[in-house]
Amino acid sequence: MTQLDRRQLLGGLGAAGASLLTAGGARAQAAAPIRIAVLADFSGPYRDTSGPTAVACVQQAVEDSGLAARGIAVEVIQGDHQNKPDVAMAMSRQWIDQRGVDMICEVNNSSIALALAGLVQEKNKVQMNSGALSAAITGERCSANTIHWTADTWMLANSVGQATVKAGGDSWFLITADYAFGHQMERDLTRFVGTAGGRIVGGTRFPFPGTADFSSFLLQAQSSRAKVVGLLMAGGDMINCIKQAREFGVTRRARLVGIPMFVTDIHSMGLEVAQGLTVCETFYWDMNDRTRAFLERVKPKTPANYPNQEHAGTYSGALHYLKAVADLGAERARASGLEVVQRMKAMPTDDDCFGPGRVREDGRKIHPAHLFEVKAPGESKGAWDYYKLVSSVGAEDAFRPIGEGGCPLVRG
Repeated sequence: MTQLDRRQLLGGLGAAGASLLTAGGARAQAAAPIRIAVLADFSGPYRDTSGPTAVACVQQAVEDSGLAARGIAVEVIQGDHQNKPDVAMAMSRQWIDQRGVDMICEVNNSSIALALAGLVQEKNKVQMNSGALSAAITGERCSANTIHWTADTWMLANSVGQATVKAGGDSWFLITADYAFGHQMERDLTRFVGTAGGRIVGGTRFPFPGTADFSSFLLQAQSSRAKVVGLLMAGGDMINCIKQAREFGVTRRARLVGIPMFVTDIHSMGLEVAQGLTVCETFYWDMNDRTRAFLERVKPKTPANYPNQEHAGTYSGALHYLKAVADLGAERARASGLEVVQRMKAMPTDDDCFGPGRVREDGRKIHPAHLFEVKAPGESKGAWDYYKLVSSVGAEDAFRPIGEGGCPLVRG
């Protein structure tokens, strides 16, 4: 392990010490509850797309699981990884070795998720990742103890890249976060833009985390004369870059395409800035009666920040994990994370966020993906009414075919 800054590590472990809730609504007296740790960004650029709302969604999953009525206690803890793999790994080891954590979820950083996959396999625990996006997590670097919920770079690049080229955006300049997620997204997007008949005419990478001024990168994009400027970043970085792009006049000549983008980003930017953007999400709170019912249950826990697809995936994955715990029994679930993951793959999924679905052999949870256009201010009926549905892709077509990822867990 690399040498840690002591203040960073203590700060992260201090956050990890904030115990939240058991399935019974108070600290259980049982000797060994099921322990879920939410590993997320609570202070950096991904705070709103991850962070406290992810914790609220796990709390909701605990309540909806019904485990309290069966006498199974569930404890939820949280920790801020600060987007630093060394901090995240030290915290995760401490959780597992000293606090008896059984499942680590959310994660929302690809470098951390890939490293964590090895740790949970070594310790026979579970990673239920909903926020990190690299398709390698269920590809060549898949793990028998990791499940990948919500979205990934292959799905996003396929959906947004091809649709944008077909709409006339056949030349691209890419501004990319310089870490595992950005690198994988570059590769996947380059492939799908090319498949659709477009081309990447240039690109640049920015340091992550810690970049606030995107002016030099945007000037390079302007000079390229590309029809599309692809922003391969998320959260606070995406919001800052889009605002600065409009200030610099980039949008007078080029179309901005953010991959990924979330409803939480749109809320932070406002419709005046975000109108007309194309967004791919696998969940939107106003899709149907079930998604609206989920929102009404979780909204009291997070009234100022509606759940996006990442938050919904954290809920959905945690709920399915707890269903597997109920099916196996708490003692067996605590004894073997591998057995829990195998049961999660064997059981069909169903919840208010995504409806019926399944977890594939490679650990990829599949469900439909949706392309939305952001509404103009005059089209919105109120707060968080931001999306118009453009098209949907079915679950079996939205994600990379299982045989193409190179996951060694896939037979044949």
